Amino acid sequence: MQTTPEHNDRMAKITFASVYPHYVTKVERKGRTKEELGQVIEWLTGFDQKKIKELLEQNATFEIFFQTAKLNPNANLITGVICGYRIEEIENPLTRQVRYLDKLVDELAKGKKMDKILRTANSKL
Repeated sequence: MQTTPEHNDRMAKITFASVYPHYVTKVERKGRTKEELGQVIEWLTGFDQKKIKELLEQNATFEIFFQTAKLNPNANLITGVICGYRIEEIENPLTRQVRYLDKLVDELAKGKKMDKILRTANSKL
């Protein structure tokens, strides 16, 4: 799916710190925990809680956030629609990575089992 250059630029400049509190609120409102959110972020990016805190304090943009991430090799298994875009059709790599994170947070908030969210070998997608 073709996103506009303006959209991609806007996504790159959003700070992780501006979005993270919304992720926390969303998952906690649905009965999930901040620790589970941390587990999801770590699965996708390789960032532990210490690194997440550091990125929040640095006010890192999503561009910097994903440049320093070690994306999980199974991230390409994240599919579906988020914010009106089919993830697997998003051409811009950074925009696709941001939407991967959005999709995982949505799945967590919707009560999906963690092994399915983390695309483990045992889960049936």
